[in-house]
Amino acid sequence: MKRIIEIVPARPGWYARWQVTPEATRCYPVTLWALLEEADGTGREVVGVDCVGQWPGADDNEAGADFVRYLFQTPDSGTPDDAASPTEAELRESGPRRQPVPAS
Repeated sequence: MKRIIEIVPARPGWYARWQVTPEATRCYPVTLWALLEEADGTGREVVGVDCVGQWPGADDNEAGADFVRYLFQTPDSGTPDDAASPTEAELRESGPRRQPVPAS
């Protein structure tokens, strides 16, 4: 099991892109970055958690959605064409996910 080493807020403009059908993608704003470490301390990785509580590798991400990549778009250039509005994200049936933080 991985453990969380550090959490920092994401700057505006970061998005997580998910493939929701073979022809369609959807972006959600990234709200925070988490530094994860393997339980034995060998490997570390950074993952972004989006506004609906999804991150690459989570067991309970949106059904059928596969993580594609993170992207940055300067706030003054607008949002990606496939961006989901925060309102749409909040209205998802499953709602945000909450995961217990493993004890150190």
